[in-house]
Amino acid sequence: MELEEGGSGVLARARAIVLAHGWNTTAYQILNPGFRYWFDPAGDAVAGVVVTPSLWVVAGAPVAPAARLAAVASRLEAAAGAARARVCYVAAQERLERVHRHNRGSSLVHLGAEPCWDPVGWEGIVGRTASLRAQVARARNKQVEVSEEPLSEGPAGEAIGEVLREWLAAKGLPPLGFLTMPWLLGRMGDRRLFVARQAGRPVAFAILSPVPGRAGWLVEQVARRPAAPNGVGEQLVDAAFRTIADEGARFVSLGIVPLSRRSAGPDHAPWWLRAAFAWGRAHGRRFYNFEGLDRFKAKLRPPEWQPVYAIFNAPAPTVPLLWGMLEAVVGGPPLRFLARVIGRAVGTEWRMLRGAARK
Repeated sequence: MELEEGGSGVLARARAIVLAHGWNTTAYQILNPGFRYWFDPAGDAVAGVVVTPSLWVVAGAPVAPAARLAAVASRLEAAAGAARARVCYVAAQERLERVHRHNRGSSLVHLGAEPCWDPVGWEGIVGRTASLRAQVARARNKQVEVSEEPLSEGPAGEAIGEVLREWLAAKGLPPLGFLTMPWLLGRMGDRRLFVARQAGRPVAFAILSPVPGRAGWLVEQVARRPAAPNGVGEQLVDAAFRTIADEGARFVSLGIVPLSRRSAGPDHAPWWLRAAFAWGRAHGRRFYNFEGLDRFKAKLRPPEWQPVYAIFNAPAPTVPLLWGMLEAVVGGPPLRFLARVIGRAVGTEWRMLRGAARK
């Protein structure tokens, strides 16, 4: 079957399948802008796809009944093959990894780890972790209050959008596409919004996306003003976890930590790619603070870190395949994205130097 564009009817079909069978934590994210859709002929499975030269890049895994995942993946790969393309599943998890684990025609690259909780146990984690209680208390002592809210139109909604703009402006990387698309406020749908306010003014927010196949949620985005009080991130997580625990949720994830080594799993990455990942962890802080993100999520004491993969239906992750995957993730030609990153870094350094010179 051919790929379909994301019109309203297509999105409605995809959403129905996601709400029925979405197990991968990225499942709901395939409804974000930028995807095309492959539907299994049986009508009960869908994949969100970004097409690059010779590669179909799939968000997470096909959304399908668990018993049919292997058959659906095989059919998807056959459809890509008919279009003279390989398939790469980005942010794939345990179910799809088991499908490809012993397939000599597949290769897996360990991308990072994903911290997961049963929110029913969250209150006990907070009770045992003095440092976590202290961070939540720091924000509360600054008169920060968190509540779940609908996204309003007019000035109230614009104030929350301002938080997002300030957060993005402070980041080292330009906004990405694919599974890290930051403009979720315009695509709330089944998502939930928790807002942290100080003296009535929003200073941070968190957006949760459903993971129906696990009776749970993904904390897809946590955004905060650079001047927000310390501890507001922990306070948002605490409020969201307690709310969904009271509702009977049994799973929550804070999303992938790229390059994290807190989980183990098969890895067919060549030595030079592993070296590049190691360099990124050690020296990429100017652009993306992998270690800082890893530490923040680790101090929330997740009981489990699940491995996350890029899975190729090819015997080895070659340079052209990895380049195609990168093109989908950054939302365009990687060299153009690199130029934007360098330009942004130079601009940041120049502003810092000018600020220092004025003092």
